[in-house]
Amino acid sequence: MEAPVLLIGAAHVVDLAVPLAAVLGSRPLDAVAIELDPERAEALLAPAAPRRGATGAPLFARLWAVLQRRLGAEIGGGLPGAEMQAAAAFAHERSLPLFLIDDPLRATLTRLVRSMPVKERVTLFVSAMVGLFLPARLVEREMDRYVEAPEAYASELRTASPTLARVLLDERNEHMADRLAELRRRGYGRVAAVVGDAHLTGLGRALGRRGVPVETVPFRALREVRGPVPSSS
Repeated sequence: MEAPVLLIGAAHVVDLAVPLAAVLGSRPLDAVAIELDPERAEALLAPAAPRRGATGAPLFARLWAVLQRRLGAEIGGGLPGAEMQAAAAFAHERSLPLFLIDDPLRATLTRLVRSMPVKERVTLFVSAMVGLFLPARLVEREMDRYVEAPEAYASELRTASPTLARVLLDERNEHMADRLAELRRRGYGRVAAVVGDAHLTGLGRALGRRGVPVETVPFRALREVRGPVPSSS
């Protein structure tokens, strides 16, 4: 029987490096994949390197980066991207190949803004601005609400901003599924992929359509890891 791709759901502003390492270390792996593109990986995994083109990113991308840094400091216990750094460090320690499976973020956000109707664009911008000043406890409450009912939360997102859901979730899920399926064709049968928790369901379904079995460890299970690793197939 083919080994499933292990999908691990992370929250980009919550540092769960220790339980993540426990999950990754609980089974044999041929490779680790992370939800980064080369530009973000260079900035995140090699902090000493020059960070290129920050001022050329769309305004929403710059606002979102500021928001992530604030939330990471206030509620996450670490810097944004800590889970990707932990996965990369694990791969390095175990001499495993590390693959970057996401689309270039700059191009994705540019496409998002250009394809959005004016109403959605304004709503997105206002939400990003408001998020900069919301008390962290309110954001944490929303995160807890998502963890309790991720499918319902995703449905609300699709109603409020269908373009955002299509570009940031659906299209990227298809592209990441293509890359993970290609890794299996290249002989990496036991792959663990660390992605944002909102991608788990859609990415799992996209892999299923490609005939790739999936095992998932959602964020709500990851943050409770103390001993045996809870998962679902």
